[in-house]
Amino acid sequence: MPKLVNLGSLGIDHVYSVDHISGPGETLASETHDVFPGGKGSNQSIAAAKAGAEVIHVGCIGPDGDMLIDVLKDSNVDVNDVRVGDTATQHAVIQVDRQGQNSIVIFGGANRTINQHDRDAALSKIEPGDWLLLQNEINDLEQILDQAAQRNVSVAFNVAPVDGREKHYDYSRVGLLIVNEVEAASLSGESNPERAYEALTTRYPDTIVLLTLGRDGGIYGGSSHPRVVYQAHSVDAVDETAAGDTFIGYFMAEWLNSQDLAKAVADASAAGAIAVTKPGAASSIPTRAEVDAFKQQLTS
Repeated sequence: MPKLVNLGSLGIDHVYSVDHISGPGETLASETHDVFPGGKGSNQSIAAAKAGAEVIHVGCIGPDGDMLIDVLKDSNVDVNDVRVGDTATQHAVIQVDRQGQNSIVIFGGANRTINQHDRDAALSKIEPGDWLLLQNEINDLEQILDQAAQRNVSVAFNVAPVDGREKHYDYSRVGLLIVNEVEAASLSGESNPERAYEALTTRYPDTIVLLTLGRDGGIYGGSSHPRVVYQAHSVDAVDETAAGDTFIGYFMAEWLNSQDLAKAVADASAAGAIAVTKPGAASSIPTRAEVDAFKQQLTS
């Protein structure tokens, strides 16, 4: 089975439980404060590994990021190329309201210190059939896409979060483009998800587009794959923080295994649904056994 090489972000999440998401000028008292391992890249690596994929994570943390190494190792992620630098590890301040919805502020920290050594370390691990996974939380993504294209590397790019840089990347070099409604709108200029999907698949005909819409399911397809609309599972949400990352990790694991979009989305949707029923980011990612049991319940 091919492996996943994730040149990805790593972070520490500070999560605050609030009655509602605070507005401009508003001060709220938090009911709880918890610290969890996080970062989109780290979460996606853990999810893919829990789903059964061989995962190598390449990235950078600060002297305060030891817990992230431990969590990745515990999930059987290869962390030999996670570099410890002088800049503090990325951290996020996350508000979670009573409906499980969140609001997130991120300080990029060490994730914005990716250098040529890190790029070379990731790309040197890629063998035929492997995929490189990227998120928009790290720096030098233009150079990474350039180098990956020169080596004919298959790239999956989760363009999250949007911060203005995403408008300038060359997505024709991306094999799998993973976006949510906000990210799709930024890339396509279309606020309607259906029109955004059509714009992206037309503009990048050689790219598979996976547009996730949270509780409303999503759309996927491309020039060589039919357009498919899928539905999300109805669950009682507690915390949506890592649902998207869980979805992507499980999707990539099945995609590596079978190259079957429908199977990959089925696994991903089940895993994402379970994740929102648990608090935290990495700590909410389900095991393969949990996902299989959830899927079995759906068919029984």
